[in-house]
Amino acid sequence: MTDALIFILSTVFVLSVVVTIHELGHYWAGRACGVAIDCFSIGFGPPLVSWRDKRGVEWRIASIPLGGYVRFSGDENAASVPDQDGLAAMREAIVRREGEAGLSRYFHFKPVWQRAIIAVAGPASNFVLAILIMAVILVLVGNQHGSVTVRKVMPNTPAAAAGLQPGDRIVRADKTDIKGVGDVVAYVSLRANLPIDLTVLRAGKPVHLTVTPALVENRDDIRGKVKEGRMGAELATVASLQKSSLASAIPDATLEVWGMIKTIGFYLGRLVTGQMPADQVSGIIGIGHTAGAVAKASTEGAPSVSIMALRLFFNFLVLIASLSVSIGFMNLLPIPVLDGGHLLMYAYEAVAKRPLRADFQAAGFRAGLALILGFMLFAAWNDLNRYDVFKFIGGLFT
Repeated sequence: MTDALIFILSTVFVLSVVVTIHELGHYWAGRACGVAIDCFSIGFGPPLVSWRDKRGVEWRIASIPLGGYVRFSGDENAASVPDQDGLAAMREAIVRREGEAGLSRYFHFKPVWQRAIIAVAGPASNFVLAILIMAVILVLVGNQHGSVTVRKVMPNTPAAAAGLQPGDRIVRADKTDIKGVGDVVAYVSLRANLPIDLTVLRAGKPVHLTVTPALVENRDDIRGKVKEGRMGAELATVASLQKSSLASAIPDATLEVWGMIKTIGFYLGRLVTGQMPADQVSGIIGIGHTAGAVAKASTEGAPSVSIMALRLFFNFLVLIASLSVSIGFMNLLPIPVLDGGHLLMYAYEAVAKRPLRADFQAAGFRAGLALILGFMLFAAWNDLNRYDVFKFIGGLFT
């Protein structure tokens, strides 16, 4: 029961922070463009708590804390882009009710560039949140800087086949500088069956080795069963934490977040092309398990409540930053119902000088919704297998 409670509370907290920031991006962009807003909801379903501000916006905390939304006035179309006939009918109703001046308050009658800004503001807010979090971490904790040395090379492994030797100092993987063991692990894990040009220092001289990591199934307490690239070498590091100054924190953090974005894009590309197994796709269960595991790891063995709180704070910051980048990136994919899908429709409207036909919008919306729901079910199935839930349930009846 305790583990289940930690799982639920951690999941709700992490998702609520990331989703709220995402929706606030849409909200503030809409406000800046003068769009009337009916409702801002954290969660879906019936409201648990609701109130109205002086602008008439209803703020809700809803009963299903797995998302959120901003509803602009007059936004009754599921795809948020009515066709020409729908716009004409909407225009007539608004003019009859509020006069010509009332049109300027409604999302659908804003210039297409303003609607695009409002759409992109959600993912952009996620990236800004991640940058701010990373800036705080870089100022208070710092980033790892040091050297990585090969301590041992396992026989019959990609590292052995590449000629890696104990004592080699790894300084670069392809064009990526190596500053710690974590850099090597992160780079290699995404590149199973993909040749990597390792630059090592051997007896003080640079040597180039080509290693092709093997796809290996591993397991840990946080990620469960994962399949990732491994080269078969035991590494040691001599590193220190270097803090960023207040002046360099934002640029340094921006580079960190850009690295996360490139990593997600690279992994997604390998996944789509079949170079990585699809059973590694994770979803809401995986997020919850990770959040719960991070919470448990942060509290176990803490010598005091203050140390425990500090661990929770920083570990959750890192998790929120990572999740925020992922959600921002995924929302920019050109899939109907996502922000990227809206941007695609706005691009068509900007070129064609008219919105996409209603039947095309409806078909795209249904296809996009089916794709997203299918992806969620597939990810949930993967998560249940990754954490051996089916084995656990089967064991209850044996």
